[in-house]
Amino acid sequence: MRPARRPLLAAPFLLAALAARAPSARAQAAWPDRPLRLIVPFPPGSTPDTTGRLLAAHFTRAFGQPCVVENRAGAGGNIGTDVVAKATDGHTIGLTINGPLATARALFPDLPYDPRRDLAIASLLVRAGQVLVVHPDLPVRDLAGFVAHVRANPGKLSFGSVGSGSGGHLAMAELMARAGLDMVHVPYRGFPQATLDLVAGRIEAMVIVSAGILPQLREGRARALAVTAERRIPQAPEVPTLAEAGFPGAESYAWNALVAPAATPAPRIARLAEEAAKALAEPQARAALEAGGFEVVASGPAEATRFVAAETERWSGLIARLGIKAEA
Repeated sequence: MRPARRPLLAAPFLLAALAARAPSARAQAAWPDRPLRLIVPFPPGSTPDTTGRLLAAHFTRAFGQPCVVENRAGAGGNIGTDVVAKATDGHTIGLTINGPLATARALFPDLPYDPRRDLAIASLLVRAGQVLVVHPDLPVRDLAGFVAHVRANPGKLSFGSVGSGSGGHLAMAELMARAGLDMVHVPYRGFPQATLDLVAGRIEAMVIVSAGILPQLREGRARALAVTAERRIPQAPEVPTLAEAGFPGAESYAWNALVAPAATPAPRIARLAEEAAKALAEPQARAALEAGGFEVVASGPAEATRFVAAETERWSGLIARLGIKAEA
């Protein structure tokens, strides 16, 4: 009869093992168990900040813990993104853009973090096509005319951006390389000053997200020649895409992504992506983003990671090929 008793003897040990695992399972299920810190590496009022605050409000409701936006601006977003990459508290996440994730490594050899090694991409949140705009006195009406005019005046015309390696700079640099154009690049610290100088005629052209230039376009103080998106944008449906204007394959976007430290467990990354999608699906949030020229994407982690990898390869290759350097 003794052999029949052996399973009974094992039962207490089995119960003890299950009990030991239960607290761990409960702890994981309860995450977050204290306030979340959402790092936005740009100032209040910026597009990433607007998107971040929409997410934070939803996360607070969904997780039952406060989600607090912390603006850590500087170095084109690299400073705040580095804060996320180095966080070890298990309750720090971030919202960042193209530069710190896809091009910073190519531009800054001493970058204090490695986007691929130190960050997990939870979701590609939103994206926006950019607009190639010119001063209205420039004697061009379309992209073909612009290309012809710049070719006839090599080195005499200038274009602005918010810095070397920024999305607008790289989009223009790619167009110039493909069309054989020679223009002077004028970097600015932000879109307001660049837009002011474009309207004043101190620079002739710029590639900028639509939200940053729509008022000037409507008032006739700037002229749009093409959009960098795959399709025409609702805010300016009369403006053709680069492909329609003769430059297929030159599409580009400004985009925001939700990130976390690389050590964040996969179930938490998946939950962040799931809740981010719910937040951006709310009618009021979607309407606010679309009014600003952004398209809601709300991808999952795998898709977002593949997208960022492709963006990194594309733009890092262009930076190396054209010898683009960050400002000192």
